Amino acid sequence: MLEIIIGVIVVISFLSFLFVIYDNKFQLAIIKIDKAEEDIDIYLQKKKGLLDRCRPIIQKELKIQDCLEGLDDSFEHKNNFETHMTLKKIYNDLFRTLDENEKLFKSESLCAILEELNNNEENIVGAIKFYNDTVVEFNRLIVSFPSKIVAWIKRYSKKDFYNNEKREIFEILNQK
Repeated sequence: MLEIIIGVIVVISFLSFLFVIYDNKFQLAIIKIDKAEEDIDIYLQKKKGLLDRCRPIIQKELKIQDCLEGLDDSFEHKNNFETHMTLKKIYNDLFRTLDENEKLFKSESLCAILEELNNNEENIVGAIKFYNDTVVEFNRLIVSFPSKIVAWIKRYSKKDFYNNEKREIFEILNQK
């Protein structure tokens, strides 16, 4: 009888140990995702500020009123996914305008802002890559055994990616 009790205690201890290990993996992934989201938010705010600084220069040089439409929209109620897509569209509109009006490149202040925008864009791409890589790790934990049990107990659900490329890769990996 004592052997059975010891056996049960060993099994329960082992299962508890496994639970803690996988829960820690989830917690680490969540911390990484939160950090990546904070970084993305900071870079998106900086991008909006830089685009705001471009607008008056372009309006003055081209003598137009409407420029980089969409920057006046409220970004307070948008999540980072929506903000990223909106700012990406405005960023592309900016470069379309620059391509159509090469005289804008004569402005040193605009060129300095464009340099900052390009550096910021690289930071955004890096932060999104880190976010997506971490989401792949998190989502893999949710669908694989035995971490799937921890996910079910803790009610974790899959996270979304910033672009469809990572989603497609994850779905391919998930099917194997």
